[in-house]
Amino acid sequence: MLMKSIKQISFLFFLGVLFYACGSSFLQKESSEVKEEAVVIANDSLEYEIIIIDIGFTNYLNGIAKPRNFYSQEYLEARNKAWVTIWNQRALNINTYNPNIYENTINYEQTIDYGYEVNYLLFNYFVFAQQKYNMSLGGGFRRGRIN
Repeated sequence: MLMKSIKQISFLFFLGVLFYACGSSFLQKESSEVKEEAVVIANDSLEYEIIIIDIGFTNYLNGIAKPRNFYSQEYLEARNKAWVTIWNQRALNINTYNPNIYENTINYEQTIDYGYEVNYLLFNYFVFAQQKYNMSLGGGFRRGRIN
């Protein structure tokens, strides 16, 4: 039952980030520009899926992000646990934090092994979001702004 609800939630907050990222500057770009594909994070054995639709994230993964296996799964899980906690606190405090960024909470169960790929992509989304939206979730990963 819990896994089914996780799949249904499917990290809707990433959709909110899409709407925020697709502001007027996106609409003014030339029509010849190639559309960026959504990044799908899935673990079929857990019936778990995350869809990240945020302009620039695919390019970040392909060019800036550290390669797979650079970090251990344990490290990624530790960062994700901490960052999910901070993200959720901000998502619940809409009077203080931008609700267009922190649109939904993340249901990341700390006792579930989501596997390396899910943790790697979620970790990199957090790093990307910190840079793109010039925010800090802690851990020293805000290195500059991505436009």
